[in-house]
Amino acid sequence: MARLLADRPADTLTIGEMARQLGHSHGAVRNASLTLVRRGEADQSGSGQPEFRANAKTAAAAQTAVISPPGTHAPHAQAATARTTTPAAATPRQTGPIRRAGGQLYHPRELADLPDVEALNRLRDADVPVLLYGPPGTGKTSLVEAAFPDLLTVAGDGDTTVGDLIGEYTQADSGGYVFQYGPLVTAMTEGRALLIDDATLISPKVLAALYPAMDGRRQIQVKAHKGETIKAEPGFYVVAGHNPGVHGAVLTEALASRFSVQIQIGTDYDLALALRIDARVVRVARHLAHQVELGELGWAPQLRELLSYQKTEAVLGTKAALANLVGIAPVEDRDAVADAVIKAVGVKKIAPLTLGKQLPASAARQPPGSTVSAHRGRSR
Repeated sequence: MARLLADRPADTLTIGEMARQLGHSHGAVRNASLTLVRRGEADQSGSGQPEFRANAKTAAAAQTAVISPPGTHAPHAQAATARTTTPAAATPRQTGPIRRAGGQLYHPRELADLPDVEALNRLRDADVPVLLYGPPGTGKTSLVEAAFPDLLTVAGDGDTTVGDLIGEYTQADSGGYVFQYGPLVTAMTEGRALLIDDATLISPKVLAALYPAMDGRRQIQVKAHKGETIKAEPGFYVVAGHNPGVHGAVLTEALASRFSVQIQIGTDYDLALALRIDARVVRVARHLAHQVELGELGWAPQLRELLSYQKTEAVLGTKAALANLVGIAPVEDRDAVADAVIKAVGVKKIAPLTLGKQLPASAARQPPGSTVSAHRGRSR
């Protein structure tokens, strides 16, 4: 990639142009291009379709071979190579923290004797769609973002339409209407990964528009735009997220059958300890999670809530953070959560974080956390 850009220093090249010249998938070319940009070895421009150009460091980068991370090659080609070369167990593993697009670190977990990020990349290379399911806040989206830097995401809900997936006409500045392609078409034409988050909240009739792209046809028809046919480029891949306990989430047989691999995602409480979250609170979360497994409760703090607790504690103090942990629990589970916190922490009582009496003027400027307390009652 660097060599191609270095050989044409005066040109700005799109992903499609580079993919055609190099004979690689759009997804692989996109990953490599963004890697060069992150390392300062190429420049990116373009407000819509990204374009790339060589800079002063590109020629030097072209002299050094860099091994591509898993999941950046055309799926069928890489799968065939893997079967005839190095056994899977002998390949390098991504075990250290991985920085996601937003800058947050993701800590890989084990999946089928592999780091989860590597396992997802292998499934992508083999073109095996994956459904991730588990409670909200367990890291499903984080895992997918860490595995696929070229990811596009559709946030599903009951109002998601076919247009949200495929595209629709929008009014241009000139007053006329133009067809704006949706994330599904973009992922197909650029060979990128597509996450359908909260897929089971989307109407089955809407999801049906996705299915032809996932089966042997690997194409869709855009009826709203001249009935054109969109074909998937190598590297196009679909992964979905499902929260079984969320109201309105329905995993239909048609949806489940499209995902050959279905992976349960739970919170890694050992990771929570490694991230230096209060061990007492992690112990509470473990206990509540066990009660959820037994069917005695409907909610337990997941990693998202534990990280939120840690941030709240740093700003408002332990008492307020504990009160907030109780307050974010569903009403029907709140007493059980409060009892677990009381036993683990040793306080006499705990209630949702609530505003108290108005402070006198002399106390209004005291340091954060010094005036926050937990009072019994409902949050306002």
